[in-house]
Amino acid sequence: MKNKDTIEVEGVVKATLPNALFSVKLDNGHELHATLGGRLKMHRINIMPGDRVVVNVSIYDWGKGRITYRK
Repeated sequence: MKNKDTIEVEGVVKATLPNALFSVKLDNGHELHATLGGRLKMHRINIMPGDRVVVNVSIYDWGKGRITYRK
């Protein structure tokens, strides 16, 4: 079930940061910090700089997000 307070956008991972954070540049030009979603953590999917990802971003805070899919 999807949360009504999030927006799904695509972007590119620019850098990996400490504590499992990633710097992601969205297609609309914004840059934010994102963590891994539950299924990506559970299955230990590796995310590297340059990967295209789908990020769920809260409509209340455009500075944080959750990576839900790696393309």
